[in-house]
Amino acid sequence: MRFDENAELDTSNVEDLRGGGGGGGGFGGRVAIGGGGVSIVGLIIYFLLSQLGGGNFSLPDGGSGFGTENSVADSGQLAQTCQRGSDANGDLACEAVGVINSLDSFWTDVFARSNQQYQPARTRFFSGSVNTGCGGATSDTGPFYCPADNYIYIDLTFYQELEQRFGAQGGPYARAYVLAHEYGHHIQALLGTTDRVQAGDAGPTSGSVRLELQADCYAGAWGNHATTVPTRSGKPLILDVTPADVDAALDTAQRIGDDFIQSQLAGRRVDQSQFTHGSSAQRAKWYRTGFDTGSPARCDTFARGVNLG
Repeated sequence: MRFDENAELDTSNVEDLRGGGGGGGGFGGRVAIGGGGVSIVGLIIYFLLSQLGGGNFSLPDGGSGFGTENSVADSGQLAQTCQRGSDANGDLACEAVGVINSLDSFWTDVFARSNQQYQPARTRFFSGSVNTGCGGATSDTGPFYCPADNYIYIDLTFYQELEQRFGAQGGPYARAYVLAHEYGHHIQALLGTTDRVQAGDAGPTSGSVRLELQADCYAGAWGNHATTVPTRSGKPLILDVTPADVDAALDTAQRIGDDFIQSQLAGRRVDQSQFTHGSSAQRAKWYRTGFDTGSPARCDTFARGVNLG
């Protein structure tokens, strides 16, 4: 995946907290969505979330050295660093900004064609820990979406964890899939789909699993259109998505399946009753469904009688 070197980047929907320290917070009024553990601590968190919170979980406060002050965003440096597609081709944060620009443009168009107004998500880059509307979080939680404040939170070192601990192929498009998946959760919040899932719901056909698989499908739908989505310049920001890119995204999807994490990373027997994100095969299937059709309408994992895979 490559960006048009001359295309303009827009950092207005991105806040960079990496220089200011996160800080924790009390429990939010709503629960965060997504978030799989990526380190040994993260794996422990993963199983706790599977036991207690399903795919939607409250982020814990206290006991981890968090303060209670709010994070302060200083994104001036980000705006200076990430100006054009050439920056996105060489800098991880700028790459994320470019993907976010493309996602916003895609979903703005999708909503407009349905006579609805899209409300962009905002994204916060953080390092170590962060205060959110859903409570305090650490990097071990992995990327997640908080519907209480409509922010996507990501520590960009997550991508390194995916490659080193999960054994993922990685690459720009695989990283884009991660952000596109979290944007899928934002779409679910806007459409009210999130409210259909009860906290603590778990199992192979649970609402939590359906929510995650739908977000994978939404990510694939964006991927289908990534090279044709115009940004504010009127031209596509992303020049190409190769079959190898798609394979890398599918590889990432499979490595964050519940069965893979339980058996390959935690060394436990696969327990479908604790599934909250879907199996590796399911995640790949629904990403491919979105990518092959390019239609978010084909992503209804909540439909009666739907085969989740």
